Amino acid sequence: MDRTSIQTAQAGLTTTESPFIEQARREGQFYIDQPYELYSEENHEAWRRLYSRMGPRWQRYANEHFLAGMDALRLDPNRVPRLADVNRFLGPLTGFEAKAVSGYVPAFVFFDCLRNRRFPTTITVRRSDKLDYLPEPDIFHDIAGHVPMHTDKHFAETLVRFGECAHTAADLVAGIRDPETRVHCLTSIIRAMARFFWFTIEFGLMCGKDGLKVYGSGLLSSYGEITHAIEAPEVQRFPIQLEWAINQSFEIDHYQPLLFIVESFDHLFGLVDELESWMKQGKLNNVSPGEPGVNEEDLKSFLEHSPV
Repeated sequence: MDRTSIQTAQAGLTTTESPFIEQARREGQFYIDQPYELYSEENHEAWRRLYSRMGPRWQRYANEHFLAGMDALRLDPNRVPRLADVNRFLGPLTGFEAKAVSGYVPAFVFFDCLRNRRFPTTITVRRSDKLDYLPEPDIFHDIAGHVPMHTDKHFAETLVRFGECAHTAADLVAGIRDPETRVHCLTSIIRAMARFFWFTIEFGLMCGKDGLKVYGSGLLSSYGEITHAIEAPEVQRFPIQLEWAINQSFEIDHYQPLLFIVESFDHLFGLVDELESWMKQGKLNNVSPGEPGVNEEDLKSFLEHSPV
């Protein structure tokens, strides 16, 4: 084993500290393998502690589809999961698979992955001494937060439908001849899609048999915010309205003060249909400015897939 390999193995696969990930990014590798042997004991300890403390809160606040998904995936509470094992249980249920990536995924590529039932999955783990600090998504957020929901057929179809909206957007902006207008409209559409995704897939609430439950992955993977989302009196919780969600900016560095409620995943699927309809009518071309920002890579990813 050469010096680089030794250093990589010793560093493990810790978020923002992994030589393996840094090298993959330098070499332009987007899809990667999961080098399971690189996980350190600290990485496994971080997963164990994250999983252990979330268990009671999932039982209290998570929706029933998530809990069923956790049972179906049979995750090991003590070891970082192998994506191959996750996919062995996930695939037969909905056709989805967790696919390892080296980091940031441009917007169109991400949505297109959903359309093709692939979920870009981070393989690094947050530091064991900073369980509540997450500078970027990690494998606990992706596998324990997102993927259990992918075992539900209705939710999975909603993700696929959302991915199809990205293709609709690319087709629509391709028909705009003026470059400046094209970029303006595309920026607004991407911002609207990102806001919708944030307030539903990442931070959504839904009606349950015994009150409000969490289905958003950002809440399902957060020890503090899952409780805050349901219990805190200062959080505003409203039945979702599409025009509110797509025009509402958000910030990612603190607990969310505003959350939206869906009635069911059939309701959510219908909202995605409505989102695409509004897109075709031009109603997403001028949503309110503000967060999230849309960077050049996101724009480029859509424009490169626009038919000429």
